Amino acid sequence: MMRTPLQFTIMMLHSDLDKGVGSVKYTLSGDGAGTVFTIDETTGDIHAIKSLDREEKPFYTLRAQAVDIDTRKPLEPESEFIIKVQDINDNEPKFLDGPYVASVPEMSPVGAYVLQVKATDADDPTYGNSARVVYSILQGQPYFSIDPKTGVIRTALPNMDREVKEQYQVLIQAKDMGGQLGGLAGTTTVNITLTDVNDNPPRFPKSIFHIKVPESSLVGSAIGRIRAVDPDSGKNAEIEYMIVPGDGGNLFDISTDENTQEGIIKLKKPLDFESKKAYTFKVEASNVHLDHRFHSVGPFKDTATVKINVLDVDEPPVFSKPFYTMEVYEDTPIGTIIGAVTAQDLDVGSSAVRYFIDWKNDVDSYFTIDGMEGTIATNELLDRESTAQYNFSILASKVSNPLLTSKVNVIINVLDVNEFPPEIAVPYESYVCENARPGQVIQVVGAADKDLSPAGQRFSFRLSPEVSAKPNFTVHDFRNNTAGIVARRSGYSRRQQELYFLPVVIEDSSYPIQSSTNTMTIRVCRCDSDGTILSCNVEAIFLPVGLSTGALIAILLCIVILLVIVVLYVALRRQKKKDTLMTSKEDIRDNVIHYDDEGGGEEDTQAFDIGALRNPKAIEDNKIRRDIKPDALCLPRSKPPAEDNKNIRDFINQRLRENDGDPSAPPYDSLATYAYEGNGSVAESLSSIDSLATEADQDYDYLSDWGPRFKILAEMFGEEESYNPDKIT
Repeated sequence: MMRTPLQFTIMMLHSDLDKGVGSVKYTLSGDGAGTVFTIDETTGDIHAIKSLDREEKPFYTLRAQAVDIDTRKPLEPESEFIIKVQDINDNEPKFLDGPYVASVPEMSPVGAYVLQVKATDADDPTYGNSARVVYSILQGQPYFSIDPKTGVIRTALPNMDREVKEQYQVLIQAKDMGGQLGGLAGTTTVNITLTDVNDNPPRFPKSIFHIKVPESSLVGSAIGRIRAVDPDSGKNAEIEYMIVPGDGGNLFDISTDENTQEGIIKLKKPLDFESKKAYTFKVEASNVHLDHRFHSVGPFKDTATVKINVLDVDEPPVFSKPFYTMEVYEDTPIGTIIGAVTAQDLDVGSSAVRYFIDWKNDVDSYFTIDGMEGTIATNELLDRESTAQYNFSILASKVSNPLLTSKVNVIINVLDVNEFPPEIAVPYESYVCENARPGQVIQVVGAADKDLSPAGQRFSFRLSPEVSAKPNFTVHDFRNNTAGIVARRSGYSRRQQELYFLPVVIEDSSYPIQSSTNTMTIRVCRCDSDGTILSCNVEAIFLPVGLSTGALIAILLCIVILLVIVVLYVALRRQKKKDTLMTSKEDIRDNVIHYDDEGGGEEDTQAFDIGALRNPKAIEDNKIRRDIKPDALCLPRSKPPAEDNKNIRDFINQRLRENDGDPSAPPYDSLATYAYEGNGSVAESLSSIDSLATEADQDYDYLSDWGPRFKILAEMFGEEESYNPDKIT
């Protein structure tokens, strides 16, 4: 910055046309004209009327011109010129980013970089030394140094320890003019912090720690704390504790409290004052994060001794076992002792113990316990099939302090007594095919026993002695608790016998041996060649399909309805067919076929072609007639009226109707007559066609002498009244 006095002439202008008579006028325009600079209109001198500051404006551009004072016309062209402000050292160096904050690790070597500071000078750096700055430390030596030209701060002492001094404040000066006398200076503060490194091992403040613990302390509970001191901070101060293996340390465990870095000692196993009153072990503390640069300093761990003193506590009795398991046979007499529990007071000056059952439900009433001896006895009869296991608790209390009790579980298993005989497991019913082969296994059966079968329980199978003489079936024991029902013969038939009953004896292997006789029902069924049932009964047909009872009833109902419809339809057809046959004149049943020669009698089987008497429809359908033995006709002996033999006509008409409606009866009611009987007939000719005598003249009493086969005929013709033979045909 260059400052000038007011009305200081900085420049003079003069025109060659100016003769000094006042005819020329000078004018000034441009930067600062009239405010910073003025011009004398008569002489042309330019004056500065205001102080100049180079840092505000380093130069000004002005324009000057000479004009005629009368005409105001330019006498010469306008001239432009620049006024440059010359700098002087009027600005001190300044730290624009100060004050500064920096850090450097402790124990850093000499010359370790800390920070670089920078000061700026507003003076012109191209003119003189006004802007050349030099740095120096006014406060902070001998710990740190600074480069005079660059302003880089570095450590000046080795092994600066954070634990000794952590914070440093350094005062930095920047001076222009190259640091020469008379230069301007500026200062700033740099706050330097030594950061921590793990250069200190943990140390216990004392070598022995004493801890008192009641013997009733729970497993897993904290019983004491110890602490090692590490002057480092952060992760460098994290400590890990460990119990040194040795005598006494196996009952305890130690962990680190992350907030306080203390070692928390916990109980790993129960304590017992009566068995051991004190424990001594060593604990080692070490850093978690180590710095290899300081391994030479020494081991980063420390060891202390911990002594645990167990305090005696009045405790409840202690059972000899964590639980008790006992066994008793079912139906054991009431009052039988089945076992005992034992508890004792382990405290000094032990007290007597009393026993009680922890009553919770009615199950506990099955047993009693002797309060002084601890023996357990049955109080009721036990049944394994009802309850196989009992589980209850026994309480033991000290006589000296009944409030101190302990509990133990007792499990009583009820052993089985072989009281139930084995039985055949389902099914009790089987089937055999009509085409079964001898030796074929038709069913495999097993056994079931209500008793609890012990390991290795075996069942044996055999036939009952009552059927072992000549059985239709036998039993083959497979010796794996199963047996096979085996057919002894072939040719089973439902028509001969539909059901067989097979008594099977099953015997168990327990003591005492129990056996039972189980009767199996074997149904005879018709099967195909593969043994698949084709027909047996309704249940055998539909049960394999898996139909329910409702579905089976529905199917049977549908079958019944269909059968009714078929019967009605057949009845209507027969009635219609009967009417047609009765009215047809060509029906062969209305004709009597007469031959001129008589047959050969009973021995002649070729004389007459019976085909002419067959049903034409049966001939067309090529159906073979099946002869059916007629039912024996038993009519009561009665005397018909003499007028028209009404009973005989009714009887014959009834038989005609029955035979007309029966397609399986002999061929209709046609009658074949012969002129004479064959020579081989003992009764000779029975025909009355050629007889000249009337029926009244015939004597039929001899029919009674022919035996019971002619009894009915003798009764019919033995009446006093006679009837017309034409009515028979």
